[in-house]
Amino acid sequence: MERLISPKKTKEIVRKYGFKFSKSLGQNFLIDENILNKIIDGAEVTKEDLVMEIGPGIGTLTQALADQAKKVVAVEIDKSLLPILAETLRESKNVTVVNADVLKLDLHQLIQKEFEGAPVKVIANLPYYVTTPIIMKFLEDRVPLKNMVVMIQKEVADRMQAKPGTKDYGALSVAVQYYCEPQIITRVPSSVFIPQPNVESTVIRLTLLGEPRVKVKNEEVLFQVVRASFGKRRKTLLNALSSSELGVTKEQVKTALAAAQIEENRRGETLTIKEFGILADAIAEVKSIS
Repeated sequence: MERLISPKKTKEIVRKYGFKFSKSLGQNFLIDENILNKIIDGAEVTKEDLVMEIGPGIGTLTQALADQAKKVVAVEIDKSLLPILAETLRESKNVTVVNADVLKLDLHQLIQKEFEGAPVKVIANLPYYVTTPIIMKFLEDRVPLKNMVVMIQKEVADRMQAKPGTKDYGALSVAVQYYCEPQIITRVPSSVFIPQPNVESTVIRLTLLGEPRVKVKNEEVLFQVVRASFGKRRKTLLNALSSSELGVTKEQVKTALAAAQIEENRRGETLTIKEFGILADAIAEVKSIS
């Protein structure tokens, strides 16, 4: 099968099957070999690797992954792409296509069935409207991962790797960096897609840490504290936390901040992940004795 990574071949396949791009599914097909290679190189795919691809589209990246990896499982939500994938991947004997919504899948069950529970590399050109839910599902479900290399909207990638005190630093930064080490692989112009999206993209690698970046007594409390701290960015921690879903009084927050040795007038955007961990444990302590 001729490689799809060209505007000519992509358009030919789309025309042949009368495929209609779905705006609601955020479908944009990659047509640039340089970017395709950077994705695969960024994930460091070898013949020993097991790969899960989310959103294969017409199979452009899937073809290349099949050449590099031991096995590829491609999860595609759009049924109308299945006959196209049957053609474009017919020579790739190490590829399995699963027609499903990844957000509704039992990922542990799928990995057990297809990869015998072994750690996988996740590679995806994600629809921008579901980028964060998909990434957080893999991380929060504690799926056995080596890394994730995903093409996402530039602004989202910037937030994922942002540091404390910067304008992009927020709840997503803390959540991703709690589990991973993020690294930008390459910036991607809109011109390398059919159709062209209205935003710039970025390929980012999220390398799973052996253990979460900080150890906390209660992860649920940690992420409640993080969400509350960034929910109203202009508020101080004292005011943001005492008026949040945490269910703690201003006095309890004062006690927790003092125990964590964090000033009451600081804002969430200035806290490191380590400080969030210490504060979350202090909040959990005051809640347990109330």
